[in-house]
Amino acid sequence: MCRWAAYLGDAIFLEDVIAAPSHSLIVQSHGAKEAKSPTNADGFGVAWYGDRPEPGLYRDVLPAWSDTNLRSLGRQIKSGLFLAHVRASTGGATSRANCHPFVSGRWSFMHNGQIGGFEKIRRALENSLSDTLFDQIEGSTDSELFFQLMMGEGLSDDPYGAVSRATSRVLEAARGAGIEPSLKLTAAFSDGRALHAVRYATDEHAPTLYTGAFAKGVGRCIVSEPFDRDGRIWHEIPQSSFVTMTRDSTSIKPFAPAAIQLALAG
Repeated sequence: MCRWAAYLGDAIFLEDVIAAPSHSLIVQSHGAKEAKSPTNADGFGVAWYGDRPEPGLYRDVLPAWSDTNLRSLGRQIKSGLFLAHVRASTGGATSRANCHPFVSGRWSFMHNGQIGGFEKIRRALENSLSDTLFDQIEGSTDSELFFQLMMGEGLSDDPYGAVSRATSRVLEAARGAGIEPSLKLTAAFSDGRALHAVRYATDEHAPTLYTGAFAKGVGRCIVSEPFDRDGRIWHEIPQSSFVTMTRDSTSIKPFAPAAIQLALAG
């Protein structure tokens, strides 16, 4: 499984999350402590917001620990909102197009998890997209396709609802293919204003998710694994939760796929 970190607050250097901490994202790329595999060497990426509405994006296929360009950019670029990811592939080639984060317009998205049986339901999910959204897909990962499903479900107007409905699409496609639905979804995404995250799985083992203050009065982070334990307080997000973080507040509410919510309501 992958490792990722997202930040929202006053502008800081990217390296303050990616490289500088004792258990930084670069360290996690070869020494993760809360993932099935400690090594996340199938590429990396960073999406950061600045003066333009759409994010900047840098991705490559090298292991994060060996890319000197990543460290150099991290020392020079400041941002008040950025997403960073190191990849351990669960499917799809090691290519730049398959590295997270993925970007569509002003939205950025990154994922730690997997759609079980993806090869059996991929075509059905792709066929459910509009031509415009399908044409935006550059790689072959389940993560990028899930992002486009979210876009098709109204991400710009309703982030929670879009993720809930996209999750239902995946589960319903699996049932339609005659396989048991299996989804692990710990993801972060942003429109450059708010930062959202979801932690969900069809079993009891959703990939980990934490929030914590970067520094008092500076900003906050959402991470798949804490990037230090040096006195900083991290709060684990419960499974089946949806997080929305703004510059003023953080809210956490229960998350469930739309179809399950409707079934329970009935």
